[in-house]
Amino acid sequence: MMNSLHSLGIALVACASLIPSLALGQNSDHDGCSNETLKGDYAFRISGNILNSAGTPIINREGVAMTHFDGKGGLTQVDFVMANGLAQPGPADPVTEFHIDEWGTYTVNSDCTGSAVIHFPAPPHETYGAEIDLKFVLSQAGRTIHTIVTKLIPPYTTKPVPVPVSIHSDAEKLELVR
Repeated sequence: MMNSLHSLGIALVACASLIPSLALGQNSDHDGCSNETLKGDYAFRISGNILNSAGTPIINREGVAMTHFDGKGGLTQVDFVMANGLAQPGPADPVTEFHIDEWGTYTVNSDCTGSAVIHFPAPPHETYGAEIDLKFVLSQAGRTIHTIVTKLIPPYTTKPVPVPVSIHSDAEKLELVR
């Protein structure tokens, strides 16, 4: 009986010693992703809220975007976003009414996580346009992307001040069937 308990104790200690290495597994996970994994046009669905300082939603945001990733860390985008049920102003294509001239950069890590920054044109009476920082994960061999906004700086003329947000988006790679 004592030998059984001793053996069980050794087995438990051995298993417990594996837990830290299992927890670190994702940190050393190299799925083979790179900037090249994120290449082509992706159709996004955007949803979330701009919050006040107490964390209460004050502006509901819903939208769609078509983002082109160049496979080298650059992106361009068009979008159509509603805020509390109203279309947002901004430079737009006269035919589609989608906002234009949006651009940014992105980085894909080897474990298929990444980050991006999107810059928007300055609206009238502002010096700078909005800026959105994102974190994302890729799935389906880079065909799907899930994002969360980590920082939103609205358009500004002086010092930029981020606003609290809870905004996310999901996208699939566009594939035209011919």
